[in-house]
Amino acid sequence: MADSEQKVIIDNTEYALSSLSQEAKTQITNLRVVENEIAQLKAKLAIASTAKIAYQHALKNALPVETH
Repeated sequence: MADSEQKVIIDNTEYALSSLSQEAKTQITNLRVVENEIAQLKAKLAIASTAKIAYQHALKNALPVETH
């Protein structure tokens, strides 16, 4: 194995990509796509959560002030 060869670690075992079957390479690609999608969804959730907080503050500011 050349040092410049691409490698992947799965369950604490290092594999040369060139030694993996096409099926294994396809599953690695699928995992990378799904991990990217999860990261994008987490970012969208963070944005939505921030917006929710802003809307809650805006609602509180729009409510009539109670006087006792």
